[in-house]
Amino acid sequence: MLMSSKNKVARLHYMANNFRMLTAGDHVICAVTGQAIALDELRYWSVVKQEPYVSAEASTRAALAKG
Repeated sequence: MLMSSKNKVARLHYMANNFRMLTAGDHVICAVTGQAIALDELRYWSVVKQEPYVSAEASTRAALAKG
């Protein structure tokens, strides 16, 4: 029986131009806001921090944060 990945958080490896799915799922959680991001809507992430972001604003906030 196939396991459904609907309503499950995916685990991804973020690369410069795309990402690779490590664990099946249909969304990730923004590292800044905690919002769910559907994989087909994911546009912003950090390769260095390996974190997804819901928007350019959230990405900028993460980049400017200490740590």
